[in-house]
Amino acid sequence: MSKIYDVIILGAGPAGLAAGLYAGRSRLSTLIIEKGKDGGQIAITDEIENYPGQIVEGESGPSLIARMTQQVEKFGAERVTDVINSVELDGDVKKLKSAKAEYLGKTVIIATGAFARPIGCKNEKEFMGKGISYCATCDANFFEDFEVYVVGGGDSAVEEAMYLTKFARKVTIIHRRDELRAAKSIQEKAFKNDKLHFLWDTVVEEVNGDGILSSMTVKNVKTGELTTIEADEDDGMFGVFGFIGTIPNSKVFEGVIDMDERGYIKSDENMHTNIPGVFVAGDVRIKSLRQVVTAAADGAIAATQAEKYINENE
Repeated sequence: MSKIYDVIILGAGPAGLAAGLYAGRSRLSTLIIEKGKDGGQIAITDEIENYPGQIVEGESGPSLIARMTQQVEKFGAERVTDVINSVELDGDVKKLKSAKAEYLGKTVIIATGAFARPIGCKNEKEFMGKGISYCATCDANFFEDFEVYVVGGGDSAVEEAMYLTKFARKVTIIHRRDELRAAKSIQEKAFKNDKLHFLWDTVVEEVNGDGILSSMTVKNVKTGELTTIEADEDDGMFGVFGFIGTIPNSKVFEGVIDMDERGYIKSDENMHTNIPGVFVAGDVRIKSLRQVVTAAADGAIAATQAEKYINENE
């Protein structure tokens, strides 16, 4: 008979690790299942400045996550590396199945995260964290007085572009259409902003540089004309922010858990999903701010609610 855990946590990003810490500390038998490296999106972030209590002199995503992982280990959460292919979440015992094993738990916390939709240009991966970013709140500071380009034309792209004008000396929105998709009220503010410029009917084809982003090739979708944009000689680099949406890691739960049309999982403020004993935390749920600090808070709430659920159902 397989062991039945009190809590199974899917994902070892900040939400999953915070949940593991709280569950383990509450003496619940806890299993964390992660398919890759701990940390999720934050694991590829070179520098963090806005996490409360971080090392002020310099904190990277990996260094912060390494300490979170140590804390989780201290309180006894078990770990396994695996990919879950199917789930059965109704009933008192939840089943999570992979190609090689079946995991049983009284409760499940889904902390599978989300990932930024890639810009889709050549060499994009090489310059992630080296000029290309998908989070203005995280990285705007690093582009103070530099030139920055924002790819996208929806609400979030335009709002993030306006936020970036507080830091960068010039922000250019690159949009594949000849008008923005953002709400009219947001557009009005954008067009009044002197630091905001627009490159219409354009997509990014390729990015380049010697270890750091310093040039990109863009294409006019109507004429097919290619243009190479080079960094200012004094700067030696520029930033490109992609805001063409995020994709939640929720496919395995389709048709099982209530989601919105984009695949983000619905929950109440206490991280309850529509299935009793199943909770959600972090970027995979519907929320207004996707940051390490909010993911960690979600994880803490989910774990304490899981404990409450177990106590009430024993």
